[in-house]
Parts: sequence; C-alpha cells; structure tokens
Amino acid sequence: MDAKQRYCTGCARTLDEIACWGDMTDAGRARVIVQLLARRAAVAEFTAPPLAQSK
Repeated sequence: MDAKQRYCTGCARTLDEIACWGDMTDAGRARVIVQLLARRAAVAEFTAPPLAQSK
C-alpha cells in the first residue's frame, strides 16, 4: 500500500475498492477499472503491470 497515494502498489485500488470487489457488479468493477486507468496515468511514479483488456 502506498501510504501517500493510498492505493495498492500492485493493483492501484483503494482499500475500499479491494474490500468491495467481490460484491461488486460487473458494472461496478468496470467503473473502478476506468478509474484505475486514469489513476495510473496520473501517478507517474506508480509502477504496476498493465490491466488485461477484455475483448
């Protein structure tokens, strides 16, 4: 967990997003994923593997 940004350094999700992930609908997860893409782009020093793109 990155204490300054408050994101997981592996997946870029917040603790709340991680905790709720299993109960989220597909639409809810899709909203988080869109935020993750923007979050990763905005934080230059954040390094994590790219998200898999669904077909």
